[in-house]
This record gives sequence, C-alpha cells and structure tokens, in this order.
Amino acid sequence: MIDLFSDTHTLPTDGMRRAMAEAEVGDEQLGEDPTTARLQEQVAGLLGTEAALFLPTGSMCNKVAISALTRAGDAVVCDHLAHVYRFEGGGPAVLSSVMFEPIVTERGHFTPEQLTAVLNKGSVYQPRTSLVSLEQTHNFAGGTVWPIDLYEAVCSTAREAGASIYTDGARLLNAVAASGVPAARWAAPADAVWIDFSKGLGAPGGAAIAGSTEFIAEANRFKYLYGGAMRQSGILAAAALYGLDHNIDRLQDDQEHARRLASGIADRGLPVEEPESNMVFFRPPAGQATEAFVAAMRDAGVRAAPVAGRIRLVTHLGVSADDVEKAIEAIAGLVG
Repeated sequence: MIDLFSDTHTLPTDGMRRAMAEAEVGDEQLGEDPTTARLQEQVAGLLGTEAALFLPTGSMCNKVAISALTRAGDAVVCDHLAHVYRFEGGGPAVLSSVMFEPIVTERGHFTPEQLTAVLNKGSVYQPRTSLVSLEQTHNFAGGTVWPIDLYEAVCSTAREAGASIYTDGARLLNAVAASGVPAARWAAPADAVWIDFSKGLGAPGGAAIAGSTEFIAEANRFKYLYGGAMRQSGILAAAALYGLDHNIDRLQDDQEHARRLASGIADRGLPVEEPESNMVFFRPPAGQATEAFVAAMRDAGVRAAPVAGRIRLVTHLGVSADDVEKAIEAIAGLVG
C-alpha cells in the first residue's frame, strides 16, 4: 500500500529508533529530563524565541495557546477551514469558553481588511477579539502557504488592535521548504507558534510550542491542567531531535513529489489544485463520488483521504519517487 493518506503516517527510521533507545532521560514534570530540555532549547533557537515547551500533541498546543492568550467569552479569529476550528472536537469552546469568528477565504489566507472588519474591542453586548489564529501551512485549504508579506501585514493589524497572535505551525517547516522564508521570521510577529514532530519530521509523536518566557510559563500551567504531564519524555524528545537534525532538508523531496503527483494526475484529465507544499488535492472523474473513488484507489494500492468533496494526497518521508510514479499509474488505471 502506498500510503498518501497523511504525513502523520510516517514511521520512525532505524536511526530514529536508536536515538530513542539511547536517550538520556529524567522526570519531565520536575524539569529533570535532559533530552527534553535540549529539544526545547533547540526549538527556541530555530524559531528565535525566548523559550519553548514540549507537549504530547499539536492539538494540545492549539488548546494551550488559546487558553493562555484569552479569557472566557472572548472571540478568536481564524479561517473558516482552520484545523483548530473544524477538526478538534470543539476543544477550545469546552476548555477556554471562547467563540470563533471565522473568516471565509478561498485559500486559507485572509487580508488585513477582512480582519479589521471582524475585530472588536468588546462591550456588554459583543465579545472581545483577543486572539487571531493563523495556520501555516493551511491543511484543508490545500496545503497552502501564507505569503510572507500578507502574513506580516495581518499580524501587524492584529497587534495594532490589541489582539494577540498565534500560529498553528503543524507544517511550518513545510512552509519554510516551500517559501525559503526562515522559521524565525514566521515566528517573529506571533505571541506563540508551535511545530509538530509527527508529520514531515517523522517522529512518532510530540510537538513544541514557543514564545516568550512569560508565555511559556503560562502555557506550562495549562499543559498540566489539561493532562499533558510526562515522565521520561526524553525517549520521545529524542525522536523529535533526530527529526530536526536529519529530516528538515529532505522536506524539499516532499515538495517535488507533490508537484510530480499533481502533474501526473492532471495529465490524466482530472481537476487538480496546484500544490504549494506537500499536499495534492484533486477531484474524481465527473459523475463519480469522492468516497467511492477513494475506495477504488485503496483497492488499487493507494491510500488517500476524502476531504470536503476533494481527494487529498500527502507526500512524506515514507513515500519514494518510485511510489509516486506507481500511484500515478494506479490512478490512471481507474480513470480509463
């Protein structure tokens, strides 16, 4: 099976497994795990922030960021297809008692003017807009990459209105590979930003959120409040460090594989969105249901994900150039 369902389906390599087995560990909850401490320092250095905090999952990073940067009853602005809004079970509403103010966009990126139209200082009638949530890359908009000038302009607009900013950077390093813009520049305008290790970097789990020392202290409080305490987390942190040290440069391969997938599928006459990172979105042949075509692809040896009437393919370190060609041929065989 050529697994293009998600880059979360990567498996740790032999080298990563050795690093995990050999990791020096201690009690993370007491701040005594040296490998976790080293990971947090490396993430802070990569993103140019004062500090970073290792968490079990990226969705916990989203929830922690919102809790730390809002108060109950506030509004959080995001894109209408943002992962934190659509695909995290309503966690922020349950945990932080906030509401979302979604902005409808075509590619996941709103403008300063669109943001200004929904910003609110708050009153007895209306919620205060305390936070603007950005997603980089934007998953369900098509793996799209914020243009840096637009990203910085939106952050500036939010800041001028007194709102905080955080970036869901689950695939931030894919955006770095696609744009050439360093990770620290994406992080600079935000109060908080996080990166995931279980996607393009190939680790079996974990994420890290970064920001000021003051923010990380508050984030740490919510980490434990939400059950994120770990003990010998260095075993997992070692996998993340291995991914940072060995798998960032190879993200370019995923970009190239996505472009080849898109061109190969387009050559078969199927409607394809031009990929901006490691995701390819296309539609099945006219008259065929998305779910049925995805099932047929799986029978042909290619696993994909149905997403809002489209089919998503995600390239990652478990997919070779040869796999890409085989996937194209399998899809071509279904088109006829």
